[in-house]
Amino acid sequence: MSDPTPVLPAYGGGSLADVLPSVAGALSLPNEQNLLGLPPAPRYAVLLLDGLGWNLLQRNADVAPYLSSLAGRSLTAGVPSTTGVSLSSFGTGLPPGAHGIVGYTSIVPETGALLNALSWDAPVDPRRWQPHQTVFERVAAAGVATRNVSKARFDNSGLTAAAFRGSAHRGADTVEDRLDATRFASREGKSSLVYVYDSQLDYTGHGQGSVSWQWRKELAAADTFASQVRAALPRDAVLLVVADHGMVDVAPENRVDLDAEPELTDGIQLIGGESRFRHLYCVDGAAADVLSTYRGRLGDDALVLSREEAVDRGWFGAVEDRVAPRIGDVVVAALGPVALVASRRYPNEAGLIGLHGSLTADEMLIPLLVDEGR
Repeated sequence: MSDPTPVLPAYGGGSLADVLPSVAGALSLPNEQNLLGLPPAPRYAVLLLDGLGWNLLQRNADVAPYLSSLAGRSLTAGVPSTTGVSLSSFGTGLPPGAHGIVGYTSIVPETGALLNALSWDAPVDPRRWQPHQTVFERVAAAGVATRNVSKARFDNSGLTAAAFRGSAHRGADTVEDRLDATRFASREGKSSLVYVYDSQLDYTGHGQGSVSWQWRKELAAADTFASQVRAALPRDAVLLVVADHGMVDVAPENRVDLDAEPELTDGIQLIGGESRFRHLYCVDGAAADVLSTYRGRLGDDALVLSREEAVDRGWFGAVEDRVAPRIGDVVVAALGPVALVASRRYPNEAGLIGLHGSLTADEMLIPLLVDEGR
């Protein structure tokens, strides 16, 4: 694992949330700012490779010749550095404190239920949970053909409604389908924006680890796919390649099992987030004791903060009043090579090798790669 010093999110000019507003500016749409200095063009495609951290790409450049050849820089994810949060920031152009998806799982304050942002498994209206206009809606309203190319099952998901409304979904379950959909969508209208999503790197990393031969093989496949996406675009289109987070591997012996240590569940009503970034929702009056217990147990391996401390540090950006109660009373961000699993509550998660969610460079830094074509 790289330097465990926390990387703070660069909201407002260097984060994933700044990508689509900058694309809108590069498309010459009124009242949109190109904060990232992207090249002006009438057509843009943005390929998001789930789990491709900046550091991972640098370490494995030999198996990703196309991606490594592109001009680029690193951005930061938001906090926590996890898919549901990042995709929401990407689609809305907002930090988590504004769009309101604050973790892999987080509490629904009105009911006490736990909402999984990916499966959207609580009866919550995504348009009320995330009420802000998306960048896709703004771009589409300006007359740009706006398309979302991803798996067919995502079409009706809560996360799609929250983060990607305004884009016409193109269900594409195979590489060939995604390329065909991209080729067609990128030529619609006089101006176009196509978003393409691929999840295989993240899936492989979770199951096999990000230093495995299987992950490197998947990166080689992602590199080929990215070059094929570029080839499918018209000459006047710009391709951006970005990611939602990086990844670290945690050995089984470095997992702290909350369900096996009773003192780590004392005073806790609900355990949210994920193993590298936990939201702990406490019973009334117990937050101070929980904070002290976790700090004593984890020491330098984690940053353990109260909700107020995390908000004051800007982890979630400016936090709206409706969003604040969704953040844990206590939040635990792993810095060392540790994972806070809960084997009884979340047995599937407890077996993962590659993880993300916290503020280390390996998790927070993501690529912004540009191919102007022509």
